[in-house]
Amino acid sequence: MTLLLWGMVIALLIPIALLCRNGSVWDRLAAFGSIGTKVAMLALVVAVMRGDRMIALVGALMLSAGDAGMLLLARLLEEREP
Repeated sequence: MTLLLWGMVIALLIPIALLCRNGSVWDRLAAFGSIGTKVAMLALVVAVMRGDRMIALVGALMLSAGDAGMLLLARLLEEREP
């Protein structure tokens, strides 16, 4: 399980490295969405390892409603760009 956890943390670093590059707004939004999903999955794995239902509930809420804010932000930025 520890190996799985370390693999997930390394996979989390890939979109963070993409954010450091100068890219378009859409690339950055996709990277932020990817980070949010990976953190939620990491929370679910930790919840299963600890046997804690509250952390699992937070992870499930992050998965279900976490990217909704990103979609709203993308729509606002889409309307402002010429």
